[in-house]
Amino acid sequence: MGAKRIAVVGSTGSIGRQTLEVALAQPEALEIVALAAGSNSRELADQVRRFRPGTAVLWEEKAAGDLRVALGDCPVRVASGMQGLLEMVTAPEVDTVVMAVSGCIGLEPTLAALQAGKLVALANKETLVAGGDLVMACARARPGSLVPIDSEHSAIWQCLRGAPGDAAASCDTGDVERLILTASGGPFRTWGADRLAAVKPADALRHPNWLMGPKITVDSATLMNKGLEVIEAHHLYDMPYEAIDVLVHPQSLVHSMVVYTDGAVLAQMGVPDMRLPIQYALSYPRRWPCSPVPVLAGQALTFEEVDGARFPALGLAYACGRQGGLMPAVMNAANEVCVHAFLREEIAFPRIFEVVEKVCGGFDRKAALSLAGVLEADAWARQEAESLCRLF
Repeated sequence: MGAKRIAVVGSTGSIGRQTLEVALAQPEALEIVALAAGSNSRELADQVRRFRPGTAVLWEEKAAGDLRVALGDCPVRVASGMQGLLEMVTAPEVDTVVMAVSGCIGLEPTLAALQAGKLVALANKETLVAGGDLVMACARARPGSLVPIDSEHSAIWQCLRGAPGDAAASCDTGDVERLILTASGGPFRTWGADRLAAVKPADALRHPNWLMGPKITVDSATLMNKGLEVIEAHHLYDMPYEAIDVLVHPQSLVHSMVVYTDGAVLAQMGVPDMRLPIQYALSYPRRWPCSPVPVLAGQALTFEEVDGARFPALGLAYACGRQGGLMPAVMNAANEVCVHAFLREEIAFPRIFEVVEKVCGGFDRKAALSLAGVLEADAWARQEAESLCRLF
C-alpha cells in the first residue's frame, strides 16, 4: 500500500505546521499533495518548495498572485478563494484532508471533501459547532470518513476503540454513561474577576501548557474553547449534553475520559503535544513510533470543577448547543469577531462574552438547517458583533 496523499487546509497555522512535521517524520507513509493557507504567501512558498505539492491555494487573490510569482519556477498549480479550496479538497489525487484552518470557513470544504469520499482529519472546531448536523449526516453515510484531531476528541476516540467501528462517526457509545472533557483552565484559572477586566492580549496568549494559534488560545482563556468542544462531542459521539462534563485538569496530561455504564473510567494520557493526535488521526488504525514519551513518575494529577461565574462562556455554549438549529453558528461567529477585536485591543477581555451573549440573545430567525442557512446566520452574527464591538 502506498503513502497516504494528504491535503492540508491551513498549512501555515499551528496545526498545519505540526501536520507537516509529522509528514516529514513519516516520509514513506505520508505524501503532501496539496497545501492551502489564508494570506501568508511567503511561508506557503517555502512549504511548497519543501514538499513539492501539485496544488497550492491561498484564500486572498492578491496573495495568490504573489505566490504565483514566487513559485514561477515550480510545477505547482496556484488557486485562490473558496472555489480553489473546494477544487483542492475534492481532487482525485487527494486521499485525506487535514482541516486545520481556524473559523467557520472550514465548513464548506469539509462538507465537499466528505461528499467526495475523502477521509477528513478534523482540527477545525468551528465546522462542527456551526454545521454539526450537516457534517455528521455526510460522515454517517460513509463510516470512517471523519476522524478527530483535537486532543480531547482524539482522547475520547481512543478510549472508544474497543467499540465496533473504526472512526468517531461510527463508534458505538451504547455502553457509555458520560464523557468527561478536560480543560487546563488556561492562563487565568486562579485569577479573580477583578483582575480579568485588565487582561491584555499578551496575557491571554500566555497559555500554561499548549502552543496554539492566537484564536484558540484566547478561547482557552475564556473557556469558550471547551464550550465549542462540548458541542463537538455532542455531534461526534451522539451524546446528549447532559452526559458531557468538563473538569479542569491543570497538568494537561489526561486529555479526556469516558465513563462506562458499569462505572469503569477510561482515560487517555499523554504530553500536551498536538503532533500526537495529528499522527494518530493519520496513522489509524496503526500507531507509529513518536516522541516525546510522557514521564509520569512524580506527576500529580488534579481535577477541579469549572467556576462558571468567572468563566460564563462554557455555560453559554451548553445553552446554545441545547437550543440547536442555527444558534451554535451564531454563537461561534460572534465569538470569532470578538476574539479578533480583543486581539486588536478594540474591546476588553470581559466584553468578549458580553457581546457574544447579546448577539445570541438577539437572534430569533427560524430557518431549516442547511449550508445556506448556516452561512446566512454566520454573516448576520458577524455584522451584529462588529457593530456591538464598536460601541465599547
